[in-house]
Amino acid sequence: MIIEFGHFCLVLALAVAVLQAIVPIWGLQTDNASAMRFADHAAEIQFLAIAAAFGALTYAYVVSDFSVLNVALNSHSSKPLLYKVTGVWANHEGSMLLWVLILALFSVLIAFFGKTIPVSMRSVVLAVQAMIGVGFIGFILLTSNPFERIPHPPLDGQGMNPLLQDPGVAFHPPLLYLGYVGFSTAFSFAIAALVRGQVDPSWARWMRPWVLLAWSGLTAGIALGSWWAYYELGWGGFWFWDPVENASFMPWLLGTALLHSAIVVEKRAALLTWTILLAILTFALSLVGTFLVRSGILSSVHAFANDPERGVFILLLLVLAIGGALTLFAARASHIREGGTFGTLSRETGLLMNNVLLSACTATVFVGTLFPLFLDIATGEKITVGAPYFNRTFLPIFAGVVLLAGIGPFLSWKRANMRRVRKDTLITASTTAVLGLLLLVVFGTPDPVSIFGIGTALFLGVATLLDLARRAGVGSARWSAIPRRLFGLPLSAWGLYTGHLGIAIASAGVVAASLWSIEKIQTVTPGIPIEVGRYEYNLVQVKDGFGPNYRTSVATVDVTLGGEPVTTLYPERRWYPVEQKPTTEAGIETRWHGDYYAVLGDPAANGQFVVRFYYNPGVPWMWLGALLISLSGLISLGDRRLRVGVPTARKSSGALPQPAE
Repeated sequence: MIIEFGHFCLVLALAVAVLQAIVPIWGLQTDNASAMRFADHAAEIQFLAIAAAFGALTYAYVVSDFSVLNVALNSHSSKPLLYKVTGVWANHEGSMLLWVLILALFSVLIAFFGKTIPVSMRSVVLAVQAMIGVGFIGFILLTSNPFERIPHPPLDGQGMNPLLQDPGVAFHPPLLYLGYVGFSTAFSFAIAALVRGQVDPSWARWMRPWVLLAWSGLTAGIALGSWWAYYELGWGGFWFWDPVENASFMPWLLGTALLHSAIVVEKRAALLTWTILLAILTFALSLVGTFLVRSGILSSVHAFANDPERGVFILLLLVLAIGGALTLFAARASHIREGGTFGTLSRETGLLMNNVLLSACTATVFVGTLFPLFLDIATGEKITVGAPYFNRTFLPIFAGVVLLAGIGPFLSWKRANMRRVRKDTLITASTTAVLGLLLLVVFGTPDPVSIFGIGTALFLGVATLLDLARRAGVGSARWSAIPRRLFGLPLSAWGLYTGHLGIAIASAGVVAASLWSIEKIQTVTPGIPIEVGRYEYNLVQVKDGFGPNYRTSVATVDVTLGGEPVTTLYPERRWYPVEQKPTTEAGIETRWHGDYYAVLGDPAANGQFVVRFYYNPGVPWMWLGALLISLSGLISLGDRRLRVGVPTARKSSGALPQPAE
């Protein structure tokens, strides 16, 4: 009965979404305030209905109700409770239900926290959110019903993919969807601005908190997914330019550009057209990612479904949503009148260049990800675009983004002082050179690519700290006044510094992990040490045992340096009898400078084992940098100016002519 109730709630949510998409637009056309306010109440009802449906499916997993096809295919009675719950979204149908739940959550948050947004704007935003919801709830009910019953349920289910039976799966998809789906708010605000004819600083301020929340969630989701692959798959790396990895990375890149562009709109009423287009394209790439993961059109360890019919349905939704949005943009863009002007050397120009470079980065990833698909469709030829392409195209452009992020804060709004910018840049470059030389003395002379990469990261870090010191009054104010000035900085400024430092730290980690990692893969006999750079890894023994729903073999690996013990690793190999699949659990010891990493492979003849030993320098810096980047958005979100006191809409130079009644 609970399952039928969940199905009914999902159907109810579809009906409410249809009304939420129609009634507010009718209210806007007829100037009926009650009809426009209906969007708030509809968003609340829709969220409660989808939450009830999601709760019903979760209940089915927890009690192992194998009369539900989705549960029978993706769970097992012997699974630990944690993985029964995470199994709800570790499959296509359940993950799509989570998708629409987060979509409805954003709608109800806008309805609840967006009271300072004029009802005429808020109602259109919620109506567009509902239109997206209609498409995806309809998709679930027609092609991916998670509540489908089977007449003869099995005693036990088939279980879940062992790779997904990991705590990381409990948080990775929800955070990733917080970003993917959260960018729908930027899309909805963009469409509402075009429909209502208002693109101005107030509009940017209303939109920016939701973009910050989505961007922070996507950052955390990508980082957590990379971390999961690093320790669970046992590949020894953190990023492989997998098509589905790229699918989440592309909206992050454009979302970063959107955040910076929205700041220009808010501060200077400039880049209005560009910001609208970025808002549309960022969500478009989120839909492209959803399509790639679920259509089966690309092969990936991350892909959920392999059903062309579902892929066609999502592709149709993508074409309708994005095609319609771009058509509206084309019809209305010529009426957008840009506001503030700015000089060639200004913060506005710096942010615009930042946008251009981030867009170029997105384009290189887009081409590398989808070109093999287009070529296969056109000629039948199958090719693979791997790391060499991305290293040669993406990385040099992104290095420009990092350098520009360091110089940007030195630029003033409207028109910057060339002498001051040159002085600040020279100080930063000189400090970077000195620190770089010290690193060369301590760690030796690496290759030129490493020097450039670490130098770029150092430049951004030094520039960020220099700007922070200047704003704190170092060198110009009394030392006793510096703490007060630091605590007096707005949270948005702290968000900027935290984010830029995070990028600097993460970039240094990526360079170190990519270029200085040491790897040994071979068949070893227990007791015979293997040299891995300066270290020796010794497989001491392998013991068999049992876990909650798997058999396991746990190895003991001693790591020494010059005969002195450094650490002991415990890599593990598991066998899941229900799913008839093996997994590996890497043995990892993290130190400030890097990771000691070991993977136990298959047993070989004569008591030997295939092993993989790594020393991965810089990896902890990547995770720390990613954490800081994600936190930076939340810190900025705490700025009072983004929560209360939002100005009411006013006519500005960016306003569009109102459509005829």
